[in-house]
Amino acid sequence: MVHLGTGNMKFQWKWFTFDQLSTQTLYTILTLRQQVFVVEQKCAYLDCDNLDPRSWHLAGYHQNKLLAYCRVVYPDEMYSYPTIGRLLTHSTIRGKGIGRLLAKEALAHISRTYPETDPRISAQLYLVKFYQSLGFKISSGGYDEDGIPHIEMTHDHNQAQRL
Repeated sequence: MVHLGTGNMKFQWKWFTFDQLSTQTLYTILTLRQQVFVVEQKCAYLDCDNLDPRSWHLAGYHQNKLLAYCRVVYPDEMYSYPTIGRLLTHSTIRGKGIGRLLAKEALAHISRTYPETDPRISAQLYLVKFYQSLGFKISSGGYDEDGIPHIEMTHDHNQAQRL
């Protein structure tokens, strides 16, 4: 558990394996993921993709309310490297730097847990500059994922230590 100040917002970050997630916590996470990726982005896709049981889950709470989330898929489950996915913030806190803190916490966790690997992310194309500001570099051509333009980006594992 880490408390980070963001202006007048205090965030508590909690890491979970899938088995550590309570039913209520999992339900809250899935609800927020659907709210952001299905409803807000108007994208019908199968969110439960069988990767959650093989991932770390990072939940960000403010006043005991889940407002930020991402998962880190273990290496060798999807690819040979860890993959950051489902990175999101609740619509009420966007633009306040919480997404940056969330991504930095995920990168720090990967650096500690998998120190010799370079994590990757399948980024929505409009977020390329955001991820580049965190040290990610474009590592593929663009592609369509569920009707949304994406691009693969790779992060130098040593970069996380410099952020």
